[in-house]
Amino acid sequence: MKKRFPQIVQIAIISLYLIFLAGSIVRMTGSGMGCPDWPKCFGYYIPPTSEEQITWKPNTEFKEGFIIIKDEVLFVAEKDLTTSNEFDANNWSEYTKHDYNIFNVYHTWTEYINRLVSVLAGFVFLFLIYGSTKYWKENKTITFLSFGAFFLMLFEAWLGKTVIESNLTPTIITIHMVVGLIIIALLLNLKYIISDQKTYPYNSLFNKLLIVSVIFSLIQIAMGTQVRQFIDEQVKLFGFENKNHSLMNPSFKFYFHRSFTIAIVLVNFGLFYINQIKKLGYKLINWIVFLIFLEAITGILMYYAEIPIGTQAIHLMAGALLFGMQFYLWLQSRKTIKR
Repeated sequence: MKKRFPQIVQIAIISLYLIFLAGSIVRMTGSGMGCPDWPKCFGYYIPPTSEEQITWKPNTEFKEGFIIIKDEVLFVAEKDLTTSNEFDANNWSEYTKHDYNIFNVYHTWTEYINRLVSVLAGFVFLFLIYGSTKYWKENKTITFLSFGAFFLMLFEAWLGKTVIESNLTPTIITIHMVVGLIIIALLLNLKYIISDQKTYPYNSLFNKLLIVSVIFSLIQIAMGTQVRQFIDEQVKLFGFENKNHSLMNPSFKFYFHRSFTIAIVLVNFGLFYINQIKKLGYKLINWIVFLIFLEAITGILMYYAEIPIGTQAIHLMAGALLFGMQFYLWLQSRKTIKR
């Protein structure tokens, strides 16, 4: 298990980024409420494929916990039952956690696949904590980081449930995103500890600027989820297919998010400049500059081209990857021999 542990850490990092990707597709397609309940979907372990499955009908069997839509209201079966010719309210309780009562098979299955990715990642994290126990006597930090990441994944699962029950409350979504980034940081720290690391020349200014860049990225990503709130509100008002949910009339948060990009560009290009001038030899800085460029391009497209399909997912993934690379670069620059 110790021999395989580096691969498990790598798979855990990839699985977490796959969750980011799946989550970004969910938001891009407006599928966040595709399943009204959690962890099941309309009371099913495998979601319905047609509205007929969740529509009340006479002489039809329903299992306890199944959710139906009747008269634009969600109802939950109180017990296993076979319906009669008339709707009997005594067999059903109104679903009151939220009032979202729309079925869209594409949204439902998009959200369901997002959940499947999270479940698969959960199994990876079980292997992670088991493997980390083999390092207990050798390096307790590895075990603590692994268990910390695992318990935060459990917290993320609870937050996912809360997001659904709160009908996509923006603040909870922001916390959900930030906690995901913290898990990424823990996993990257694990990867750094168990990997053979090249020693780089130490530069105090470079190291300090990296700390600033990591903090800036966290702020920018958190603010980005708030900007997304504006689009979600437009979706609620006009429907996902309506182009009125563009960013042509945004709030102050959007202008802050856009303008803050200037500070991020300056800091990271400063890192690029120091790396070149001082010949520090960090390769990751080139990828960081590329991701910032990708973030800027997708942001411009979303603003001026009414959010072309795919740009939101690329924008979010680029931000998550950017944070991860900045954090890992900070780990590399921190553990060095001073000249």
